[in-house]
Amino acid sequence: MSGHSKWHNIKLKKGKVDAQRGALFTKLSKEIIIAARSGSPDPDANYRLKMAVDKARENNMPQDNIKRAIARGSGQSREKEIEELRYEGYGPHGVAVVFDAATDNRNRTAGELRFLFSKHGGTLGETGSVGWMFDAVGIVETRSNGKSEDAFTEEALVDGVDDIEFGDVAFVYTAPADLARVREALRARGFKIDDAYLGMRATTMSQPQGGDLAQALAFLETLEEHEDVQRVFSNLDVSEQAMEALV
Repeated sequence: MSGHSKWHNIKLKKGKVDAQRGALFTKLSKEIIIAARSGSPDPDANYRLKMAVDKARENNMPQDNIKRAIARGSGQSREKEIEELRYEGYGPHGVAVVFDAATDNRNRTAGELRFLFSKHGGTLGETGSVGWMFDAVGIVETRSNGKSEDAFTEEALVDGVDDIEFGDVAFVYTAPADLARVREALRARGFKIDDAYLGMRATTMSQPQGGDLAQALAFLETLEEHEDVQRVFSNLDVSEQAMEALV
């Protein structure tokens, strides 16, 4: 499994996935704002916005919040513009990280992130510094719901699926252009979709052990909790034994 999926399942077992609703709503709002700004403010005509709104509704975000976010993204409010930025760098012990942020003040965000990396023994890099270790992919997150790996894989292998990483939360990988089609095909087969988005998947992995692994995971957790950080992708590889020991 890649660092992205492993880390998500570690958080799930620790009960730390979306535990703070206020922070979650802030991130969901920014996702809607960016999606609305990138295309039509109508979710039926903007698939990225449709996915963002669906996710917000599934997390019980109030409809008024969703409407305000769409209005802000489509330029119908006087609030500061939110921009989407991608950052790259090395965390502690050489773990490569690519992550997306959404902010109304890029200088403030960059300064805070640079300090966060430095505090944990990492370095916030330039564009391309670690991106060469990742491929752009579509990612669909869904629950395995007690199914065996073989049974889950057989049902989830719809047209357009490139790979599947099985776990309590299973990750279905597609080419970026196939994401929407695969998401809808899985829904048609009865899968409950937790999330679907364009992301990055590591091709070169890092495997710190013991205390180094704990430090790397603590760094990823802190990075994901930053209010401007939307999604984090790393090349951290964690064995099943190490994951069980951590939880």
